[in-house]
Amino acid sequence: MPDHAIVDAHVHLWDPRRLRIPWLDGNELLDQSYGLDEYQAHTAGLEVAAMVYLQVDVDPAYALIEAHDIARLADRDPRLQAIVAWAPLEHGEHARSFLDALTAIDQRIRGVRRILQGEADPAFCLRPDFVRGVELLADYGLSFDICINHTQLAAAVELVRRCPQVNFMLDHIAKPDIRGGRLDPWRADMQALAELPNVMCKISGVVTEADHTAWQIDTIAPYVTHALDVFGMDRVAFGGDWPVVLLASNYRRWVEALDTLTSSYSPEARRKLWVENARRFYRLP
Repeated sequence: MPDHAIVDAHVHLWDPRRLRIPWLDGNELLDQSYGLDEYQAHTAGLEVAAMVYLQVDVDPAYALIEAHDIARLADRDPRLQAIVAWAPLEHGEHARSFLDALTAIDQRIRGVRRILQGEADPAFCLRPDFVRGVELLADYGLSFDICINHTQLAAAVELVRRCPQVNFMLDHIAKPDIRGGRLDPWRADMQALAELPNVMCKISGVVTEADHTAWQIDTIAPYVTHALDVFGMDRVAFGGDWPVVLLASNYRRWVEALDTLTSSYSPEARRKLWVENARRFYRLP
């Protein structure tokens, strides 16, 4: 286990009784309240020094309410130091009015995530209005978290290339097909993305792409190792992806797996992964 406090760069908190979260429908495990108290219980025995909240894909009508709610939670728990919120970036220039309202909520809003993984068009992120919406983020000092699956990775490379003034974080190592044992063309696309200087990679959401009941460290090792190798230890950050991670693992098992996979790295490199890179990217205090 890490021998120091960690920064969790990917935490979800939700209460489906308050906000409409359509994708939770029918999911007995996840369709319940997961708040700060539950997170504290699930991370018992681990010292989490700081958290980054990632939007949870509420119905768009509730997106600004979500941001307000999380800002209030951050007032209660000083470890919740950054918020990555939702915004309708596909509206292009019209998204500016939403971003005005969003950034007025709280100074801890540091980025935007508009999930792309469910889009049928693998090149959705290259539609002109979407690219323009992403470009606007630079005007507000906001980053963009890329949430895609491996079939959309080539298009994401081009999006990052077209928006050099925006800082990007790739979530969940682009969700490779770990369950199917496929490495290519994901490996080449990851290499291409890593060659662009304005993007980092979050080592998160890995075990949920493997067989939920049968995965072992050896199952995920080729994917985690490749992400670390191509991005380098200055551009990777740990993410717990709680509570979604519970579909395949408890929080501690995922931390232990990543700790084992990086045990041969230097203490300096490990500290970058677990703490420093997330602090720098999300501008944590």
